[in-house]
This record gives sequence, structure tokens and C-alpha cells, in this order.
Amino acid sequence: MTYLEAIVIAIVEGITEFLPISSTGHMILTSSILGIEYSPFYQLYIISIQFGAILSVIFLYWNRFLQNMKFYFLLVAAVIPTALIALLLKKYVDQAIGNVTIVAINLMIGGIIMIFLENYFKNKNQKSESLTYLQAIKIGLVQAISIFPGVSRSASTIYGGLSQGLNRVEAAEFSFFLAVPIMFLATAKDMYDYLKGGSIAFKQEEVNLLILGNIVAFIVAAATIKYMISFIQKNGFLLFAYYRVLVGITVLAFIGLGFNLKMV
Repeated sequence: MTYLEAIVIAIVEGITEFLPISSTGHMILTSSILGIEYSPFYQLYIISIQFGAILSVIFLYWNRFLQNMKFYFLLVAAVIPTALIALLLKKYVDQAIGNVTIVAINLMIGGIIMIFLENYFKNKNQKSESLTYLQAIKIGLVQAISIFPGVSRSASTIYGGLSQGLNRVEAAEFSFFLAVPIMFLATAKDMYDYLKGGSIAFKQEEVNLLILGNIVAFIVAAATIKYMISFIQKNGFLLFAYYRVLVGITVLAFIGLGFNLKMV
């Protein structure tokens, strides 16, 4: 992976991490188009730079992280079911990460489901709610669906929040907050697996790429979050749903026509 490729992937991550369109799926599609070699370090890179993106949440919402302890207990309640399911299915998730076809199918199906959910929640009166621990656990269970590339963690947690009575902004913000512990755990686990897999330590170039990727993802994600909140207040998530379906169909069409979109 070159420095330019690392920057491009980090920009894609920063834009897509908090949008309901699957950041991992878009990074995989972008990597396939760029012809980036699939390797253990590549897998670590696309996971770890998501941590850079979620640091932008702490930067933008630092005052929310200084609230009462219930705020943290709610995050823990939502993280536990996701973490347990992710650990159980990690082997299958790793196998799916390099599969562009799976990403395209998940994007398309997820988009169709989002269209249905948008119509469903459009007719419901979503008022401001104070989450209970049981509701947080339910959101965590829905979030677990997103461990497969192309599904979207943001989409699953947002609609999980809407299903528990949160309004759109509250659901989106809870999705932001929940990304912090989830991506911290995911990054730590992948770094552990990478070193356990035979790498005694990181090479200097790998360290440089990880630092660069996290910085770029942080900056781009911070800008995206500020734009997203104002956008969904006016437009909802329907445009993202149509986008997912269009991208999924397009990628599958290219694969069907014989274009090599597999990771090398």
C-alpha cells in the first residue's frame, strides 16, 4: 500500500464511517478499484483507521462524555451483545472482508431494507426519549448485524435507535457515541491478531501509514459529522438508501460483465 492509496482509503473512511452506507464496504470497493493487495496489514489498516474517525466524535462531543455515569453504562450495555457476537463470528467476518460480491449484495439488500424502514418510521411520531438499559441492549443486538462488510454499523444502530423510540438526531448521535468503544475494541483485537500472526513488531512504514490514515480519517470524519446532522434533520436517510441500492447493483453488474473487482 502506497501513501497515496492510504490517504484515499482514509478519506473514504472519514466520509462513510458515520453515514448509513457501510464504511468497510466502501473501503473494500475502493481498494479493489485501486488494485491494493489484500494482506493482514491491509485488514488491520481498514479497521484501525476507523478508530481515527471515531476520535472525531470525542473531539466534537467532548462535553457529552463528561455526563453522568449512566451515559457510559448505556454504551457498555449496547457494546456487550455486539462484542460477544463479533467474537463468535470473527472467522466468518474475516473471510468476507476481501469479498467484493458480498459487499455489493449487502449494500443492495441493506438499501432496500432502509427504504422500507424509512417509510415505516416516517409515519411514526419519534419524540425525544431517555434510553433504558434494555433498550440499549436491543440496539447492541441490532448493531451486531453490521459486523459483516457492506451492512453498515451506522445504519443498524440508527434504525435500532429509531425502533426504541429515539428521534433521528438522537439515534444518529447515539450511533456516533457507540462507535467509540466498538472501534476501540475492534482496533485492539486486530492489532493483537496481527502481531500474534507472526509480526513481532510493526515496520516503520506500517506505523507511518497507520498514523497518516488515522489523521486523515479524523479530519474528514469531523467535517462529515457536522454536515450529516443538519442533512438528516431536513432530508432523513432515504437518499442514502437509494445510493446503497444503486452502488450494489452497479458493482454486481460489473462483476457479471466480467470485470475483475476482486482484491489481488
